[in-house]
Amino acid sequence: MNRHKVAKVTAKSADRIGQARKLLKKGQLIEAANIAEKLLRRESDNTEALYLLAVCQRYMRKTSDALLTLEQLRSLAPAWARAYQEEGHVHRMMNDTGSAIVAYERATSLNPALIASWRALCDLYATQGDEEAAEKALLQYSRLAELAPELVSVTSMLHEDRLYEAERLCRAFLQKHQHHVEAMRLLAQIGTRLHILDDAEFLLESCVEFEPDNRLVRFDYVNVLHKRQKFKKSLQQARLLRASDPGNPAFELTFANESLAVGDFDTALDIYDGVLKRKPDSPHTLVARGHALKTVGRQKEAIASYRSASAMKPNFGDAFWSLANLKTYEFTNDELAQMQASEQAASTLLNDRCQLCFALGKAFEDREEFASSFAYYERGNTLMMQQVRYSADRVAAEFKVQMETCTRDLFTVQSGHGNIAAEPIFIVGLPRAGSTLIEQIIASHSQVDGTMELPHILALVHRLNGRRRIRDNGRYPKVLQELAPDQLQKFGDDYLSDVKVYRKGAPFFTDKMPNNFRHIGLIHLILPNAKIIDARRDPMACCFGAFKQLFAEGQAFTYGLEEIGRYYRGYVELMDHWDEVLPGKILRVQHEDVVADLETQVRRILKYCGLPFEQSCLDFHKTERAVRTASSEQVRQPLYKSGLDQWRNYEPWLEPLRAALGQTL
Repeated sequence: MNRHKVAKVTAKSADRIGQARKLLKKGQLIEAANIAEKLLRRESDNTEALYLLAVCQRYMRKTSDALLTLEQLRSLAPAWARAYQEEGHVHRMMNDTGSAIVAYERATSLNPALIASWRALCDLYATQGDEEAAEKALLQYSRLAELAPELVSVTSMLHEDRLYEAERLCRAFLQKHQHHVEAMRLLAQIGTRLHILDDAEFLLESCVEFEPDNRLVRFDYVNVLHKRQKFKKSLQQARLLRASDPGNPAFELTFANESLAVGDFDTALDIYDGVLKRKPDSPHTLVARGHALKTVGRQKEAIASYRSASAMKPNFGDAFWSLANLKTYEFTNDELAQMQASEQAASTLLNDRCQLCFALGKAFEDREEFASSFAYYERGNTLMMQQVRYSADRVAAEFKVQMETCTRDLFTVQSGHGNIAAEPIFIVGLPRAGSTLIEQIIASHSQVDGTMELPHILALVHRLNGRRRIRDNGRYPKVLQELAPDQLQKFGDDYLSDVKVYRKGAPFFTDKMPNNFRHIGLIHLILPNAKIIDARRDPMACCFGAFKQLFAEGQAFTYGLEEIGRYYRGYVELMDHWDEVLPGKILRVQHEDVVADLETQVRRILKYCGLPFEQSCLDFHKTERAVRTASSEQVRQPLYKSGLDQWRNYEPWLEPLRAALGQTL
């Protein structure tokens, strides 16, 4: 399925679309348009038919009709790059250079492999006298023009989320052209998108050996090492990249980001400041600098950096969302008006529009204008859901197979295997349930290292699952029944070895990846003595808290009230299953109980972890450590009760959520 929303296509309608395409290629425009129009009378949301009709209308010079058709198409598929490219072609035919440039820029931002858009931008920028932009567009066009046609198609498929088609085509190309570095780089990108990071790392490591001066390859290599959280190695590669082209802002920022990853905040901030001295009109650098300042608790400076970025680029959604995501910032009237105008502007890119909607939702919430606030939260979530690939039915099936596979019998048969170390403390649950608070409390103890949301268990799951298409069933978790004792031992050993880079020498450490709740069976098999804490919060509060949060990645279920309600219900059922088959294994901590009686809950948590009581855990907000989640500012403050029932302000609009939660309420 592509990133854009696509109506279910029947075999008959697919056949008709194929006929229309053939007619279009033959120049039989009226006949092709007729087929598309007849199809749309039956299936008004058929995006392929809308696209074909718009192309026919442009060739017939019915430009007004084409723009109306494309407007309908974009409402259904806001992330479909070719729709914007077609809009650019129409505006160019109408001699509307400004609108054409905006459309082509949106197209290339969504899919950088659209060679026709880059070629058009070369010409249009030149006519406006923007030589720098024209040169950049020419570089992109020339690079694509030099690629084999198969690899241009692979690149395009990548950006349209047609990953398995891209993989098949790329592998077929590599069979004929072994060790082709660009093909290997693209295959690594596909692997990264499919979370097959070990394969991606191997491919890029080979590419770097074949072409050590290929900066694009090394740039990708840094990124995949970062995703695998091999930060020392990614820093080393970023240093080489930086040295290969001194002063290159992109490579400077890459080195700064990798310095941040290893905790060298001073170096990172020095680099951000240096880049800004040479290029002060860089809103992206200002936001990156703001993130670093926020992480180390320098909130006032972070705010100043975000505000400078928003003033520099009025439709820069990331700057406004970064301010809103502090959870403590209040927007001015001027900023509010600026955000609203930018959100409505046709030139605002989809990603910026999403971020602006979530920021506006928070801004109106702070002003207690809840109807307006919910309208923006809902709009932002709708835009996000149109871009992500999420099936509530598939997730429910995955929960079910976990419960069917991970039985008492399995754990009895596999008892006594795995690494017996008791060092890890896993904190699991749903987002916005209070897991960051629990981690901050535990990490304030002298015997515990607080790390972050470590991806290692999820990466192991992907390896166990095997390479597959989305609609296919994976090998995991059924493969857990087949694992030999030495494999379980190795998986546990590897986990502890891989996470050493985040530890500072304390006997215990936290792993706060919330989604690990889905894999408690695997965790128990490879690390039977690990502690597991389930961060639980009132269903309505938890779900609505996630609904109004824009996540960086990995939480696609949060972009719809019904979807998140069903997910919460499945989470509770799965946690009940773990309690049944692993009695006493998991400590459940209710967020409302922590707020009501902090000391009792702190003592309870520490006792479960086998740790003596320390006052620092009660004074968690005084602990100085880098916190990278959305709750970073909240856990630096004493507890307050005012946030527990904020969802009630939105009760008139939450019936779909309540219905989806069902008996969990």
